[in-house]
Amino acid sequence: MVSFEYTIKDSMGLHARPVGIMVKAAAPYKATNVTVSHIGKSADGKRMFAILGLQINQGETITVSVEGENEQELADTIHGIFLSENL
Repeated sequence: MVSFEYTIKDSMGLHARPVGIMVKAAAPYKATNVTVSHIGKSADGKRMFAILGLQINQGETITVSVEGENEQELADTIHGIFLSENL
């Protein structure tokens, strides 16, 4: 399992556009599980509305865990999406 923490910088928090990009990027990895955790709650990282339901705001830190085939590759991709979207 590979995991990383990320602090949300966007004033809109973790919102639909970057989450949609992340979910689309994770979809081809059928044998890999992605989990987004925040303050004791977690959501399936391949389900947009589950992630948005965590209601993550600016300044809050999330943990993204990736487990399965090509986990490091997918974790790096997700982290890159967050950086490129200035999330």
